[in-house]
Amino acid sequence: MTPVIDPLTLVIASIFTSNILLANFLGMCSFIAISKDFNSSNGLGIAVTAVLVITVAASWVVLKYLLLPFGLDYLAFIVFIIVIAAVVQVLEMVIERVSPALYMTLGIFLPLITVNCAIMGAVLFMQIRNYDFLQSVGFALGSGLGWWMAIMALSAMRAKYDKAPVPAGLQGTGITFITIGFMAMAFIGFSGIVRVQ
Repeated sequence: MTPVIDPLTLVIASIFTSNILLANFLGMCSFIAISKDFNSSNGLGIAVTAVLVITVAASWVVLKYLLLPFGLDYLAFIVFIIVIAAVVQVLEMVIERVSPALYMTLGIFLPLITVNCAIMGAVLFMQIRNYDFLQSVGFALGSGLGWWMAIMALSAMRAKYDKAPVPAGLQGTGITFITIGFMAMAFIGFSGIVRVQ
């Protein structure tokens, strides 16, 4: 049975209370690696948001109008991976044409959006929770915006503590993990508002 959740509620909940990165810890690899630079973080956040919205919408259409009617839902994982890879490939070509500097900055992490578990996680959440089309797009948009907001926040904090006196044992990855932990705990404060189930 489809949950009766307003798509706007899903957008808000996916950004704050059920942030795909800080509540589910999906998409951490590129999140940690790219967040060293503010401009790269912004570009990757936009790219991940675009890929999330397009792939979840396309995967919903393929699932509802191709896989389920023909009893091929057992192929969902493979088909979802193909959809994600195709969308990322097209986006990579567009970014290379529109902004070569951003393309060079993102480097290997742009094609790695294909295997970003936040993308596959959002597609699978859409399927498991049986969202309708608008709910799926709302969930994907909120998840992308939440991921983007988190990487921008981490990037700003990393720029700040790179100039701060951090103990030698915590420099680099150590302080980054501690910061992410504090960010995740801060987002728990939003959990009483609304949760996506």
